[in-house]
Amino acid sequence: MAQKGSLKRFSSIFLASSLIVGALAGCSSSEGGTSPASGGASEGESSEVIKIGANLELSGAVASYGSSIATGAELAVEDINAAGGIDGKKIELIKVDNKSENSEATAAAIKLATQDKVAAMIGPATSGNMLATVQISNDNKIPVVGAAATAPNVTENEDGSINDYAFRTCFIDPFQGIVAANFATGELGAKNVAIYADNSSDYAKGLAASFKEQIEANGGKVVAEEAYVAKDTDFKSTLTRLKSAGAEFIFIPGYYEEVGLIVKQARELGIDVPLMGADGWDSPTLVELAGAEALNNTFITNHYSSNDPDEKIQSFVEAFKAKHNEAPNAFHALGYDTVFYIKDAIERAGSTDGEAIQKALAETTDLNLITGTFSVDEKHNPVKTATVLEFVDGNQTFNSKVNP
Repeated sequence: MAQKGSLKRFSSIFLASSLIVGALAGCSSSEGGTSPASGGASEGESSEVIKIGANLELSGAVASYGSSIATGAELAVEDINAAGGIDGKKIELIKVDNKSENSEATAAAIKLATQDKVAAMIGPATSGNMLATVQISNDNKIPVVGAAATAPNVTENEDGSINDYAFRTCFIDPFQGIVAANFATGELGAKNVAIYADNSSDYAKGLAASFKEQIEANGGKVVAEEAYVAKDTDFKSTLTRLKSAGAEFIFIPGYYEEVGLIVKQARELGIDVPLMGADGWDSPTLVELAGAEALNNTFITNHYSSNDPDEKIQSFVEAFKAKHNEAPNAFHALGYDTVFYIKDAIERAGSTDGEAIQKALAETTDLNLITGTFSVDEKHNPVKTATVLEFVDGNQTFNSKVNP
């Protein structure tokens, strides 16, 4: 999940954070740990515990995402520990609330790396918050794995260099845009489409760009493009222009807070064509804002579906429902998978040393998880399937899977 707003301002955060890492490294942990930043056990730390940090949005604007990842991660830790842990050692999950803010995400990463002495970190849900932690991971040689940070530049910089210690379990934004475009032209037969994107979000702009490129490659035409910005609440004038353009399909990459209102107002204006977005729509709040009926004939690309008949997925869904009395969403599943991805790497590395874990993460091949089987490419991205979901009376229903 990419973060709203420009990402360029984080360079100043990185510079500032690097100046204070050294100071914090000398501080004793509030929990008593004194192990090196690489995460290995040392004097005063239990050799029977492997610490994994969770730097997540547990409050603030996108708390729905971070809280879901945390819940999924907690279930994974319970399952792993119940099965004997990692080489007989229990996992301890250390959660820190980044409050959906970039500066808080940086501070949380510093705390986890230098005070809590974690072996690896689960990174923030949004790409902007994740980017605010990457330099901390690189400096301390502690891998950070984003469960839902989909922007390409989380792992690959503009100059083509790779952030050595940054990884993810989700697919990247361009893939979602391509999947949506292929679905529009191939499954729905749409030729004339429109794009209505959040112009304040790099996430939305990236999705819109890849969608447009693929639509045109498929022989379709973008007949209208409109934009809104975060926190807007009245979308009727731009929606009226989109209606007049005669689009057979509208792609709306953005976050659930605005998308819910857009869908509601679009249907009120008589726009009954298919609407589609990406994983930013995935929140129960979307249904509350849009209304169940308005969401009929809408679709999203996502990382998994709880209605997927795959046996492994259904076993996970049943276990999650037994504990939480609800079906797990994609962020729950990604949080669960991220812990198992880290576990697999630690086991293959045979060490909690950060450099050894980093190497194992990068060499992951054919890892079978809830959100799919994946191998990691040279840019630290998982090559995996996407799922298309359809809203039916307010419920997400499984439509299809799309291979990369």
